[in-house]
Amino acid sequence: MCGVLGIRAPERDVARLAYFGLFALQHRGQESAGIAVSDDGHLTALRDMGLVTQVFSEDKLRGLQGDAAIAHCRYSTTGGVHWQNAQPLVQHGTARTVALGHNGNLLNTAELRGELHGRGVKLRTTSDTEVIAALVANDERPLDEAVAATMARLEGAYTIVLLAEGKLVGFRDPEGIRPLSIGSLDGDPVLVSETCALDLLGADFVRDVEPGELVVVDEDGLRSAQGVPAHDGGSLCIFEFIYFGRPDSKLRGVELHGARVRMGEQLAGEAPVEADLVLPIPDSGTPAAIGFARASGIPFNEGLIKNRYVGRTFIQPDQALREHGIKTKFNPLAEVAGKRVVVVDDSIVRGSTTRQIVAMLFEEGATEVHVRVSSPPIVSPCYYGIDMATEAELIASGRSVEEVRAAIGATSLAYLSLDGLQAATRRPEDAFCRACLTRRYPTPVPLRLEKNRFEPAATR
Repeated sequence: MCGVLGIRAPERDVARLAYFGLFALQHRGQESAGIAVSDDGHLTALRDMGLVTQVFSEDKLRGLQGDAAIAHCRYSTTGGVHWQNAQPLVQHGTARTVALGHNGNLLNTAELRGELHGRGVKLRTTSDTEVIAALVANDERPLDEAVAATMARLEGAYTIVLLAEGKLVGFRDPEGIRPLSIGSLDGDPVLVSETCALDLLGADFVRDVEPGELVVVDEDGLRSAQGVPAHDGGSLCIFEFIYFGRPDSKLRGVELHGARVRMGEQLAGEAPVEADLVLPIPDSGTPAAIGFARASGIPFNEGLIKNRYVGRTFIQPDQALREHGIKTKFNPLAEVAGKRVVVVDDSIVRGSTTRQIVAMLFEEGATEVHVRVSSPPIVSPCYYGIDMATEAELIASGRSVEEVRAAIGATSLAYLSLDGLQAATRRPEDAFCRACLTRRYPTPVPLRLEKNRFEPAATR
């Protein structure tokens, strides 16, 4: 996942704008956050572990002065959860100094790291992001050409914002797997992972950065070039529609909340069930549950109360608390007792959370628990920025729907069909990467890709 943001606005407090923009993107990564600013070409970066509010204070923001800024919140898919992997990374090279934030996952990192080591470039982190920064920082060509040349070397998914030489640069891989949009804050260009960040800043949406496109913002405004040729119009990750994107964001002109409601309506038509209540697994399952209830006529009820202060934590519970498992995050209402309930979620990945929720509802007195999932079964790993890199982690891989139902302990289980999902997006099939659902990848992929493959063996 990860969220990225960039802004160039010489008359504004760009660090403060970046800080508030990260609030809207916090759902894309909670491990670390950072902001880098360019002050007349001089780069300053502040990054640390934790949420945006934990990393920054008024005093810290006051120290980040400049005319351009980039910001990042991290969810790690290559490299461990360590401070040195927090972003934006600052790379000092032979040609220039670069601050860079990355959303995505490279497939040829090992090859590029080896090449950089051979050239005497020292790498301090274990993430693929540093490789991208190092390639740009050590390319003697003009910045635009250095970025385009770097894009041509990268394989996999990458949405990038960077600062160098007083310029703000943004670019996407030729498939456009991860999103990036352009906004305007009273004429000042803004780059964001999702349009919800533009709304928070009071900026107007202009357009999406196209697959393979390179945009540069400097004192002359925003200019664009095709950094690398786009591949057949792009392949936006379908999981941005299913789960990743915030419901109030728009991707390819479609508001995600409406698309997810339509997924639930479609699911109710494909997999009807007699029940007393429709319950979402909050928060990501809520829009589809609304759609399911609307189409089926079964009353909607919250049913499960979510503790919204849990999130990711670096403090692990002791064994007694660990046995409570999912109750740290969810607790059922007594209203489910004696009822046949339909539980709607956006997806099932590993199945452990779903299994615990089903058991919890039965313990609370539900007589039947019917699970309905507003996406097809996830059967294949993602190599483009989701932390599920082996089929062994996926409960639906190699199992029938009935076998998954038995594994989670539900009364019944049904998934939305691939055609139903596609119809809900109101976009053509070839606009998306659907590899996790179909095993058909838009690029060549490795047989195996471990998240911590560049960590020292003792720390894996």
